[in-house]
Amino acid sequence: MESRYINRELSWLDFNARVLQEASNKDVPILERLRFIGIFSNNLDEFFQVRYATVKRIADTKPTTINNKDNIAAKKLLDEITSKVINLQAESSLILDSIEKSLKKENIIFINEKEVIESHKEFLKDYFIRKISPALVTVILSNNKLHDFKDNKAFLITNIKLVDNTNIYALVEIPSDISRFVVLPKKDNKQYIMLIDDIIRYHLEIIFSFLNYSHIEAHMLKITRSAEFDIDDMDLSKSYIKKIQEYVNKRKISNPVRLVYDKSISNLTLAYLIKKIKITSYDSLIPGGKYHHRSDYMNFPDLQRSDLLYPKEESLDIKDFKIESNLLDQMLSRDYLMYTPYHSFSYLVSVLRQSAIDPSVKSIKITLYRLSEKSNVISSLINAAKNGKKVLVQIELQARFDEENNIKVSQQLKASGVDLIFGVKGLKVHSKICLIERFKGDKKRYYGFISTGNFNESTAKIYSDFTLFTSNQKILKEVHKVFSFLKANYKIHDYKHLIVSPHQTSKKLFKLIDNEISNVKNGLKGNIILKLNSFTSYKFVDKLYEASRSGVKITLLVRGICCLVPNKIGFSDNIVVKSVIDKYLEHSRVYVFENGGDKKVYISSADLMTRNIEKRVEVACPIYSEDLKKQILDTLEISNNDNVKTRIINDLSQNKFVNSSQKKNRSQWDTYSYFKNTLN
Repeated sequence: MESRYINRELSWLDFNARVLQEASNKDVPILERLRFIGIFSNNLDEFFQVRYATVKRIADTKPTTINNKDNIAAKKLLDEITSKVINLQAESSLILDSIEKSLKKENIIFINEKEVIESHKEFLKDYFIRKISPALVTVILSNNKLHDFKDNKAFLITNIKLVDNTNIYALVEIPSDISRFVVLPKKDNKQYIMLIDDIIRYHLEIIFSFLNYSHIEAHMLKITRSAEFDIDDMDLSKSYIKKIQEYVNKRKISNPVRLVYDKSISNLTLAYLIKKIKITSYDSLIPGGKYHHRSDYMNFPDLQRSDLLYPKEESLDIKDFKIESNLLDQMLSRDYLMYTPYHSFSYLVSVLRQSAIDPSVKSIKITLYRLSEKSNVISSLINAAKNGKKVLVQIELQARFDEENNIKVSQQLKASGVDLIFGVKGLKVHSKICLIERFKGDKKRYYGFISTGNFNESTAKIYSDFTLFTSNQKILKEVHKVFSFLKANYKIHDYKHLIVSPHQTSKKLFKLIDNEISNVKNGLKGNIILKLNSFTSYKFVDKLYEASRSGVKITLLVRGICCLVPNKIGFSDNIVVKSVIDKYLEHSRVYVFENGGDKKVYISSADLMTRNIEKRVEVACPIYSEDLKKQILDTLEISNNDNVKTRIINDLSQNKFVNSSQKKNRSQWDTYSYFKNTLN
C-alpha cells in the first residue's frame, strides 16, 4: 500500500541533502560553497542530538513498535537514517575535496602536517606555542578511568607506542575559541591555509616530549550526545533557572548517539574508543575522512576575496518609514512591513530605542527566544528600564542550545530592573511580539510589532522574516491578552484577530480551510498558500488532503521537513510542494487563503508541527493593510516562480530542480529588486 506520509526524519535528511546540493553547485561562489558545507554539518549535528536521539530512545525500548503513520519501525528507521547519513557524509567529503581543488586554482591552498614548506616552519612553531598550546586540554586515557568526551567537540585520539611496545592513548581537545583555520604567510602570491588539527599533529613531539615513544599517530573523532531531557517540574525546592542549568549540564554528559571517526584509524584504537565511550548496538558509528566538525566552515575567513563570495547587498529602507523621525508617530497613520534581510533590522531596534527615551511611553512588553551575543535589543530594553519605563520581558530559557546565553541575558535584565517571565508550565513561548504603551495626555494607545522571526540582529542578516509594525488597536489589545496569558496562564482568552497557540490554531485554521472547501463546492475558487519551515502535523496533512480532494488548489513553500505526499491521484492531486535553498535561510511563515477573492493573509511564528500547535505559545497576525498584503503576496509569487533555486518535493526524495529552460527567476535576487524598486 502506497504511503500517504513521508517520514519526518528521512524528510529532514532530504532537506539537508538540498543544503549539500548548494555546496556541490559550481555556480555558487567557492567560499560560499565552503559555508554550505558548514551549514550541512551543523544541521547534521543538531539532527543527531535531537531527532536521532529520540528515535534511538524508542528503538532501545520498543525496536519493532510502529507508532507513526509512516509505518516504519524504530530500529528499521535507525538503520535507514545511518545508511543515508553515511552516504551524505561520503558525498560531502568528495564535495569538499572538489572545493579545495577549485580553491587551489585561485591560489588558495590547504596544506596538512606533511606538506609544510620550509618558510612556514618558524611561523607555525610560534603560532603553536603562543596561541594553540595554552588552550590545549590533553588527557592521558587509562583503561580503568572514564573520561568526559564533551558533546560535539572535536578531539584528536592519539595512539602512542612506547619503546617498550606498550600502547597508551591520549585525548587532545581541539580548542573551540581559536579559529579552526590558520591563514599562513603568502608565498609566491599563493595563500596557504592550515587547520589547527594539522598544526597540532605537526607538533605532537612538543606535546608529548616527556614520553619515550617509538611511534605516534593522531586521528580525529567527534561524539554527539542526546540533547533530549525532561525538566523536572516536581522539585519545588529548585528555581526554574537552576533546573535549566542542570538540564544543560546533564546534556554535556548524556548518552552518546553518534561517533564520527577517521576511517583510517586502526581497528585497535577504534575498539578501545567504542569500549571507552560505551557505544551500544543502536548507536551510529559514522566513518569519515581526516577532518570532522565541519560546522566550522560556516565561519571560514573571507581572505579578502570578495570575488569568491556572493555580492553584498546593502539592506534597504522601508518605503516612507523615516528612521530619522519619530517612528511611533509614523505608525499612527499606517502599518509598515519589514522583510529582513532585504530591509534593515535597524527599524526594529530604533523603535525600541526611541521608546526607551520617549517620555510618553510608559511600558514595553516583549517576548524573546534567540538573541545575538551582542544584542542592541537588550541594550534598548535596559535603557528603557533606566529611564523609568516598566519593562516586561518573557525570555524562553528552554530555547534549545541557547539556554546558557538566555540565562546570562535574563540575569543582566533582572539586575537592570526589568521584570521577567520565564515561561509557561508545559509550554515554550515561541511567539515574536512586542507591545508598547504610550500616553498622549490621559489617552492610552498601544503600538507594537509582530514578527515571524527572532529579534536577533545577527540572524536578521541571513534569515528572511516579516515583521509588522502597527498601531492597530484591535490587534494590539489582543497582543495585550497574550501577555496577560503569559503572566497568568490559567486565564484563557478569546481572540477575534490573532490566531494563538496552543488554544486556537487548529480550530481557526481548520475553519479557514473548510471555508475554501465550501467555496469550491459553491463554484468559487479555492486556493491556499502556506510558506513554512516545516510541515509535520498529520492532522493538518490529512486536512489538506481533504481540501485537495474537494478541488482546492494548494501551494506549499516548505524549506525543510514535509510529511505530506503531494501530487498523488486520489488524495493530493491539487497539492504542489516546493523548497527554496539559497543564500538566505527562508524562515518566514505565511498563511494565505483565497476567501472568495477577498484574500486573508497571516504572518506567523508557527510552523504546522504538533509542537507549534499544541505545545508552544505562538501568534499568527492578520495583515489588514491592502498595500502590505500585496507586498507579501507578491513575494510569495516571486518565490513560487523561482526556477533557479527551487526543488520539487515528493515521496521519492529526488530533490530535483524545477525546469529552468525558460527565463531565469531567482527569487531571493528578484525579491531584493522588488523592494528596491518600491523606493523609486
